[in-house]
Amino acid sequence: MEKISQRISQLAVSQTLAMSQRCKDLQKQGASVIDLSVGEPDFNTPEFVKEAAKLAIDNNISFYSPVPGFSDLLEAISAKLKRENGLNFSPAQIVVSNGAKQSLANVLLTIIEKGDEVIVPAPYWVSYVELIKLAEGKSVVLQTSLDSDFKITPKQLEEAITPNTRMLILCSPSNPTGSVYSKGELEALANVLEKYPNVFIMSDEIYEYINFVGKHESIGQFSSIADRVIVINGVSKGYAMTGWRIGYCAGPLWLAKACNKLQGQMTTGANSIAQKAATVAINSDGSYPKMMCQAFEKRRDLVFDRLKQIPGFNANLPHGAFYFFPEVKELFGKMNGEEVISNSSDLAMYILNEANVAIVPGSAFGASDYVRFSYAASEAQLIEAMYRIETAIKKLK
Repeated sequence: MEKISQRISQLAVSQTLAMSQRCKDLQKQGASVIDLSVGEPDFNTPEFVKEAAKLAIDNNISFYSPVPGFSDLLEAISAKLKRENGLNFSPAQIVVSNGAKQSLANVLLTIIEKGDEVIVPAPYWVSYVELIKLAEGKSVVLQTSLDSDFKITPKQLEEAITPNTRMLILCSPSNPTGSVYSKGELEALANVLEKYPNVFIMSDEIYEYINFVGKHESIGQFSSIADRVIVINGVSKGYAMTGWRIGYCAGPLWLAKACNKLQGQMTTGANSIAQKAATVAINSDGSYPKMMCQAFEKRRDLVFDRLKQIPGFNANLPHGAFYFFPEVKELFGKMNGEEVISNSSDLAMYILNEANVAIVPGSAFGASDYVRFSYAASEAQLIEAMYRIETAIKKLK
């Protein structure tokens, strides 16, 4: 007898991972598929980071690590947050986890009670609302649009806050839109939040280093709300270390202790070798992330020029991360023979089957009139992908 718990039954499958798997299956069958579905740098982990991992293996750093992380990594993160972001978190206020996704889950499961409301601006990263479900909370989704550069306003935020509001999740630079909140925009949101002392702010800053507008700004910098801000970050995007699975949360001491308690029962400490590699990455001079950021900016501009030539794709210029999130509703109702494009899921499948390019429907991100694709691919692949998509779209009548 098969019996799956309700908490798992109600979870949606990650559509980004599902589309990526479909792409891999087609590639195994011999199809020349270009995968723009998953959010991961196409660069290799820096050599100096790999050397640190090899040294850790040679030095037998292969036993259980402390649940919240090795002390030298916690100290490196604490120093980084102070040096680069002006944020004061002691090592004791930081917990290292198996990727930033586990850090997000730890925080939500630690703070959110059944029925608590969590404000989530849309488009949102696919796992936010599913993790809120797992914590038995309620997502309060704030819709944004291309016209607002996919950013919420202070008025929207204030109108969404109720006595049941427990948290706001903010992601800047954003997955899936690439939008970046300025210091002034964050300050305006902080001015609203300071009036509601029971509301926590979880600030997902994993794309911090992929920022085309200058210095990264954290909402944690504002003293009026600093004691309620929980920063989520890691080394996956900034140092091309997605597979190493090292993320972290930094927040109030009581929260760090609670996350430590939860993680101690769930997974214990993160990979010991990966922690030593991450320590070296975080303590480095930052030249590798800058190199990647410059490459991504060049690719962004290349793709933006090509997107303007694709009928029905209406896109803004993203200021961070490595995604485009074009509006495609003009294509709904169009046909290729007897196949009707009714929504973004239909369009994504049509492009996969007709153009052999994998993208993700906007419905996965709470914005059904859009699609998301990554430009973390070579320039040659991006040029070919845009050509294929344009050719496929022009077949629609």
